[in-house]
Amino acid sequence: MFGGEKTFVFWIGLIILASASLSLFSILWYIALTSSAYYGPEYWKLLTPPIVAAAVFILIGLYMMKSGVKKKEEEQILKQ
Repeated sequence: MFGGEKTFVFWIGLIILASASLSLFSILWYIALTSSAYYGPEYWKLLTPPIVAAAVFILIGLYMMKSGVKKKEEEQILKQ
């Protein structure tokens, strides 16, 4: 899937993916360590936006990584 020459866009996408994955894991770990039943619905109202944002940034990072790889065919066309 990521075979070929990695461009600058690929590496930026990788950084975004890693940061968003770390954020999402941290949020989920915090949820696992604290008792969400004690806090009630207010607890989830506060944590829903960061969870959704992390998921969106994971998708953005994956898309950037996918589009940031030059295939060999593309390189040959650009050289001609």
